[in-house]
Amino acid sequence: MRAWKIAALTLATLTVVSCSKSPTGRSQLAFLPEGQLNQMGEQSYEQMKAETPISDDAAINAYVQCVSHALIEVLPEPYSQADWDITVFDEDTVNAFALPGNNIGVYRGLLGVAENQHQLAAVIGHEIGHVIAEHSNERVSSNMAVGAGLQLGAILANKELESENAALLMSALGIGAQVGILLPYSRTHESEADQLGLDYMADAGFKPIEAADLWRNMAKESKGAPPELLSTHPSPQTRIDAIEAYAPRLDNRVRQAHQQGRNPSCSKPTI
Repeated sequence: MRAWKIAALTLATLTVVSCSKSPTGRSQLAFLPEGQLNQMGEQSYEQMKAETPISDDAAINAYVQCVSHALIEVLPEPYSQADWDITVFDEDTVNAFALPGNNIGVYRGLLGVAENQHQLAAVIGHEIGHVIAEHSNERVSSNMAVGAGLQLGAILANKELESENAALLMSALGIGAQVGILLPYSRTHESEADQLGLDYMADAGFKPIEAADLWRNMAKESKGAPPELLSTHPSPQTRIDAIEAYAPRLDNRVRQAHQQGRNPSCSKPTI
């Protein structure tokens, strides 16, 4: 069988057998088994803990643990029953993350931007959303699919075109894949994680609308960001508009959470 037929068959087979659904019902690719993702997440997390200073501030750790566990309690199973490792990194970086294998990292610098428990919950809920929606699996899988597609394109281009024209075509295909597939995937992931994070906030009794103020604060921190078309993240204003449109739909879920005794009271320490 010719090389281009093998490449085409491989790409088609991977695509057919690896389709799944995200928590919001969106179709996605998932080539990697869960166990492998968890192992990769654990390795990355342990490496970060080995290389990055960890905060020993009891008040800060208690605050982050309080917000995190309020969210974890309302996650779908098996995530709500998992033993999550939560670490506060003692750096000024304004960031947080969650990794497969039930790992959460929060940088001390984030606490200066997230003004209260609700805004911190928005960030942590968003990051947990990435894990539950298996965005890392989808991103790796989409890279694999694009790579297979570009290999197929290279075979066809070299067969049908002169070498100079083939090089131009492959260059265009590479840019097209990044802007047309991989970057939109990232923006889709961010928007989906925002929605999932708001859901978790509501079910835990936090105020989802506070996420809009969080992103206003984040916008002040970001300078010289690339245009949204060429960014892996939606623009802050796009996120704010989406949050303000979606958050009111969660009012009943917040009320139900409060009626069920879920009304977090996590005291933010002085930073």
